[in-house]
Amino acid sequence: MTVDRTMYRVKRHLLGRPLTTEHISDEKLGNRTALGVLASDCISSSAYGSEEILRVLVPVIGVAAFTLIMPVTGAILLVLLLLTLCYSDVVTIYTRAGGSYVVARENFGPNVAQIAAVALLVDYIVTVAVQVSAGTNALISLAHLAGNGWTGLDHLQLPVSVAVIVLLAYGNLRGLREAGRMFALPAYLFMTAIGLVLVVAVVRGLTGGLPRADLQADGVVPSGTPGEGWLYGASLFIVLRSFANGGSSLTGLEAISNGISALREPQGRNARHTLIAMSCVLAVLVLGVSTLAHYTHAVPYTDGTPTVIAQEARLAFGPGTLGTIGLVFVQLSTALVLYTGANTPFTGFPFLASFVAEDRFLPRVLTRRGHRLAFSNGIIALTVVSLALLLATGASVDRLVALYAIGVFTAFTMAGAGLTVHHLRRRESLRRVKIVVNALAAVVSAAVVVIFLVTKFTEGAWLVAVIFPVGVWALVRINGEYRHEAAALERLPAGADRPRVRRHQVFVLVETLDLATLKALRYAHELRPDKVRAVHFAIDEAYARHLCEVWESTSATSVALELVACPDRRLRHAMRELAVRTTEDAETSLTVLVPRRMYANALGKLLHRGTGEKMARTLSQLPHVAVTIMPFDASRALRMLRAGHKPQAD
Repeated sequence: MTVDRTMYRVKRHLLGRPLTTEHISDEKLGNRTALGVLASDCISSSAYGSEEILRVLVPVIGVAAFTLIMPVTGAILLVLLLLTLCYSDVVTIYTRAGGSYVVARENFGPNVAQIAAVALLVDYIVTVAVQVSAGTNALISLAHLAGNGWTGLDHLQLPVSVAVIVLLAYGNLRGLREAGRMFALPAYLFMTAIGLVLVVAVVRGLTGGLPRADLQADGVVPSGTPGEGWLYGASLFIVLRSFANGGSSLTGLEAISNGISALREPQGRNARHTLIAMSCVLAVLVLGVSTLAHYTHAVPYTDGTPTVIAQEARLAFGPGTLGTIGLVFVQLSTALVLYTGANTPFTGFPFLASFVAEDRFLPRVLTRRGHRLAFSNGIIALTVVSLALLLATGASVDRLVALYAIGVFTAFTMAGAGLTVHHLRRRESLRRVKIVVNALAAVVSAAVVVIFLVTKFTEGAWLVAVIFPVGVWALVRINGEYRHEAAALERLPAGADRPRVRRHQVFVLVETLDLATLKALRYAHELRPDKVRAVHFAIDEAYARHLCEVWESTSATSVALELVACPDRRLRHAMRELAVRTTEDAETSLTVLVPRRMYANALGKLLHRGTGEKMARTLSQLPHVAVTIMPFDASRALRMLRAGHKPQAD
């Protein structure tokens, strides 16, 4: 109990006072806060989406990549328009957390919906790793460009990223309101920063003073040679690959539909307004960053830093003092919004996991709210898995992007297909338009998934291709276990809780005569059985004889001690045989009490290892047998003895 109270005090100190269930409605987000919290992931992806396009094109066609980036960006914006229309429909019709999972479940059934569930869960995990890694890249880029040639900072990429994930987890464990206040501001700072870069760049461009990056600088991605034709020598495969890479700009678009439960009422209308605002901001940012790359020729670096957006800020603001101040503002804002973009999964993942768990496809422990009304188990699970992914990839954005968009575009596909089926079944205004839009969104999203799988297969996409079927199988298997349990309960006859035996015996397993044993014997009598037996398994004959002498000489108990020979020292086997013999008439039930001595210090735990759990597992399969472990605070009894008090067997 002392340990529990200490742990609770530590939890309260770290997380704040506990919130009661009636405070849930107070923890909802308004539209402005929701845009900052839920849209950070989507908006911040504009910081690296255009760079990922160039990372594919530049090594193939060189400087021509800065021309080809514009039509590729245009195609991405068309996809953004389709998905915005699709998800406006989603949040209007389905006003509960789950997004594409809910859409798929309602229109295709719960088993098919697990494809969307796995897609979203994988996407959330990868999002945390990608966003945090990109945010650390922004900080290292700032050091490169504003630190007078500082180098050798790349070794900080992994430890800084790990620390940020832990900090994000802590912020979310404190509760939704604190997370909203903490993570909304960076999104607005980032919008302001990139808007400032674009305005300054336009002014300098109109006056002829906008410089270009050096394509021959040390560390840049090697440039290819432009070819002939409108694709400048790039094959269709390369163009599709760059389009798929650029599709990472759209990840996070589903966050509002997945976290709609976090918004205030009316949730559908508020979610739609927030979604449209987010999409408009994202379109401006993606187009602006790509256009600026088109004019400045900001080129990706092999090790990821300085980033394209950092180079654009440096070229737009210039090298002077004011330019450096502007660069610092942009990069710090970028790092913050990328880090807080990683917060979106900490809001969406627990909501989605709890919803899937309510459908009995994930463990029910994920439905429980914690100390601050957050789904703590979901937050902890997300933290652990995303940290493992970060360590496995070395916090490399380029390696993580191969895993990134497959999950979210699979979810887009399920949402579009589900809404198509939804509208096919109904007669409503604009029905045909909605069917065409959602079907087109599903087809385009599925095409992006296929492109990613084909073009990125050897770079890590194969791992996602393996995880998806395994993940769906695991979720369906969990649901099968829950359904089997429910079916078994339904088959029980009426009055199944009534006793089926006429006699009841209680065994108290005796290791030694002490207060723990006496407590178990007292409890055995309180059960009012037909017979109480104290049983000692004689592994050591000399010790058994000595225990009998001590037992017979005491007046503390009226129960005789029974010795059961156990020469082969197979204690659990001997106990099982005794239990079988006792209950073989099918008229006797048996309760086995196992005294368990609890020690607060590590030495006591080491010197007195309990066997209660092993005994319980051994006997749990026998009919008419129950095992109860009786804890006894031995450390407290010893403290009382040292203080001169008489300890009690209670």
